[in-house]
Amino acid sequence: MLQFEETGAVPAAMPPMAADGAPSQMPAGEELRRVNVADKRIINGQTDVNQLVPFKYKWAWDKYLSACANHWMPQEIQMSRDIELWKNPNGLTEDERRIVKRNLGFFVTADSLAANNIVLGTYRHITAPECRQYLLRQAFEEAIHTHAYQYIVESLGLNEGEIFNAYHEVSSIRAKDEFLIPFIDVLTNPAFKTGTPENDQKLLKSLIVFACLMEGLFFYVGFAQILALGRQNKMTGAAEQYQYILRDESMHCNFGIDLINTIKMENPHLWTAEFREELKELFHKGVELEYKYAEDTMPRGVLGLNAAMFKEYLRFIANRRAQQIGLDPLFEGATNPFPWMSEMIDLKKERNFFETRVIEYQTGGALSWD
Repeated sequence: MLQFEETGAVPAAMPPMAADGAPSQMPAGEELRRVNVADKRIINGQTDVNQLVPFKYKWAWDKYLSACANHWMPQEIQMSRDIELWKNPNGLTEDERRIVKRNLGFFVTADSLAANNIVLGTYRHITAPECRQYLLRQAFEEAIHTHAYQYIVESLGLNEGEIFNAYHEVSSIRAKDEFLIPFIDVLTNPAFKTGTPENDQKLLKSLIVFACLMEGLFFYVGFAQILALGRQNKMTGAAEQYQYILRDESMHCNFGIDLINTIKMENPHLWTAEFREELKELFHKGVELEYKYAEDTMPRGVLGLNAAMFKEYLRFIANRRAQQIGLDPLFEGATNPFPWMSEMIDLKKERNFFETRVIEYQTGGALSWD
């Protein structure tokens, strides 16, 4: 049995084994080292990434535990009322139907992009095992979200080809995805490695784009629109799923911001004036793209909402994200026209806003292995 020192440090990886099972001889002058918490780094760490403890980034572990406690599955949500409403020719207006289809068209691809960015890119460049643990949970949640959108599409009997190809065929959706893809390509390139100021800034920029702009801005028009439908007792099953997704994405955004700020703290040389100007331009571009998406999804007023209201909302959200990572507000005086959105984010697991959730978890002891 392994014996741990009182410091809480754990043994490093076992030495390589020889063919006969005996430990290989270490090269002269090398010793086994236990992980020292002070040596851990979010990026470019030199400690063993397989050793979870001792914790240095307890906030990451706490977010992992919270995410696990918030677990949900799409099939828990009853969709019968949505199906009945969608099939009724007079159940929804054409503008309301446009909102539903446009949002599903964006989100079915967006969460796949997010998952690919985590699994194929971000994960391998993060050297803090506590943060890697949360990223694994986040990737699983992105899969659940993609599953949820597919479940809604299937339940409503929508044209799958139309919805799943929207990111190719709808310009406002394609523009957002094309904005994101270069930042994915940087991290997923097998030749990309951190360790230089230039590449470390590229990694940091990609993290900021995904945490602050994709998950922290690009999702918010769609969330507000679908949840506004739910508040009017329409598409309540879809709205319930979006509400759980919004809660997950809010935690993804907050985790990303903590990750960004810790990298800044450990690598202050990366946070140059020139770098901050680049980020401001990206924030402005993000707001512009999401506003065009708002105009496309709601060419006329609907649900008591209109595109102009979203211009103000996006500026408010962009200011908040900018300040969370240490940038000055970008849009002076922007206010929040949708204060009710904060209530949606604060959903507790045991609370069911639209009362459509049926919880039937199958525990490990009840599984059939036949």
